[in-house]
Amino acid sequence: MRAVPSPSRPWYREPWPWLLMAAPAAAVALGVVMVVLGLRSEDGLVVDDYYKRGLAINQVLGRGARAAALGLEAAIEFSAGRDRVRVALAGRAGANDGATMLRLVHPTRSGQDQIVVLARGAGGTFEGVLRPPAAGAWHLVLEGEGGGWRLAGDWRTAEDRVVLRPAGHD
Repeated sequence: MRAVPSPSRPWYREPWPWLLMAAPAAAVALGVVMVVLGLRSEDGLVVDDYYKRGLAINQVLGRGARAAALGLEAAIEFSAGRDRVRVALAGRAGANDGATMLRLVHPTRSGQDQIVVLARGAGGTFEGVLRPPAAGAWHLVLEGEGGGWRLAGDWRTAEDRVVLRPAGHD
C-alpha cells in the first residue's frame, strides 16, 4: 500500500517564510525612520564658518583678560518665573559704562539661544527681560559695550543666582 501525500499548504500560510522576512523588513523600516529623523532635525552643533570661529578664539581670550584686568565679577539673579534678570557688576569704575548684553547659550540647540540687552537699573545694577529658558544647563556670556570685556560661566535653571568671573579666576 502506498502512502497518500498530504496536501501542501501555500507558502504564505507557513510561519517560516514570515519569520525569515521579519528581520530584513524591520531593518528597512527602521532605516527609513532614521533617514526621516536625520533630515528633519537640526544639527545645531555644526557651524559653517568653523575656521572663522577658530580665529575668533584669540579675541574672546583677550576680552576675558581685559575683564580680569578690570577686576570684574557679575552676580546674576533670575526671577522665580525665569522671565527677568538682574545683574550686579563689581569691578573698576568705568568698566560698566554703556550698554551691557547677556547671552544665554544652549549647549546643543542654537535655536534656543537668547540675547538680552540690559538696561541700567537702580544702584548700578542692570536689568532685562527674557523668554523663560528650557530647563537644564545653559552657558551665560556677559559682555560690555563694543565687546571690550567678557565674563562667562555655566548656569542651571534650578539655580536662582550665579556668579560670573573671568576665565581662569574661579
